[in-house]
Amino acid sequence: MTFKRRHSHRVVWGRLEPVFADNPHMSGNTFGTLFAVTNFGESHGPAIGCVIDGCPPGMALNEADIQRDLDRRRPGTSRHVTQRSELDAVQILSGVYQGKTTGTPIALLIHNTDQRSKDYGNIAQQFRPGHADFTYWKKYGIRDPRGGGRSSARLTAPMVAAGAVAKKWLFEKYGTVFRGCMTQIGDIVIPFESWEQVPRNPFFAPMIDVSQLEAYMDALRKAGDSCGARIRVTASDVPVGLGEPLFDKMDSDIAYAMMGINAVKGVELGAGFASVTQRGTTHGDSITPRGFATNNSGGTLGGISTGQDIEVSIAIKPTSSIISPRQSIDVHNQPVEVVTKGRHDPCVGIRATPIAEAMLALVVMEHALRNRAQCGDVHADASATTDGADGATQKASFR
Repeated sequence: MTFKRRHSHRVVWGRLEPVFADNPHMSGNTFGTLFAVTNFGESHGPAIGCVIDGCPPGMALNEADIQRDLDRRRPGTSRHVTQRSELDAVQILSGVYQGKTTGTPIALLIHNTDQRSKDYGNIAQQFRPGHADFTYWKKYGIRDPRGGGRSSARLTAPMVAAGAVAKKWLFEKYGTVFRGCMTQIGDIVIPFESWEQVPRNPFFAPMIDVSQLEAYMDALRKAGDSCGARIRVTASDVPVGLGEPLFDKMDSDIAYAMMGINAVKGVELGAGFASVTQRGTTHGDSITPRGFATNNSGGTLGGISTGQDIEVSIAIKPTSSIISPRQSIDVHNQPVEVVTKGRHDPCVGIRATPIAEAMLALVVMEHALRNRAQCGDVHADASATTDGADGATQKASFR
């Protein structure tokens, strides 16, 4: 995927000048190239949103197609997340005519309606431990302290909206489906029971009884503390052949995308760090006439998709904004005790599942468009199936 800043040269008025051909977006607010998503706004500004450039024309698209995923991510949906009440109602401002995408930029707008900026008055001159306050101040010499400003996880909403567009196109074109769930919260490991349970509880947990998780979160909030989480996200029916070796591998771009999500501190693909204790006789996924016997690779080999499920796991750190007093400094380098008031998620991982799904969809979309441009005429006459980790048969169609 063309996210990195490699460069070639061109002759301009007799001079040889560098050309940053792959990613000219120096400020880091644009994700992708062929399916480019430029994110804008602040947590407490009038609105947030994005512009999608590169969506293929002719796809039916309306606000309802996008709103479903935004509703899964939005705040205030249970007592276990921030009580900031935002409807996150999306508006399509351009790029759609008579219900179809036109191939021109799609502008999506989400109004902020429930800001409480006064909650941040006491920390405007202080740096919250674990937050981006210090680094934003040092980098730019100015920062918006209201709700974290540009560094707020509120800015994941536009990416979820863009991801919904990518999901729709990929499903209609290839049948690709994205799913995610929470597999651990704090020190509680969540057993996988079924995907059907995920939308039936506020934790995106794949289990029926979430009473232990509820009690854990109630106690955590009462203590004025926070915790981390582990999220699993998958993509099934992914075309074979997506990914560009050596440096735009599918798995490296997935890691890049996931690390772009607020609070993510680790990414695993397939067996991940468990590969350390595996042996070559078991880690390498055997191939039979029926297909791959296992999926330790996580759906890629050599950075190219195999047609198996892409399996990703991310680690999310504890929320930095908590009411428990902590030691820090202010803008004058004086020691202070920081207490963060306001409405915050005691575990940002609770709402991270649709965000991780969206970022995975954006990576797959980018690679699908790139592969279509380079290898659209390539056809390999083979197909395979494999039994997935959940016992379901996965078809790997070599398209």
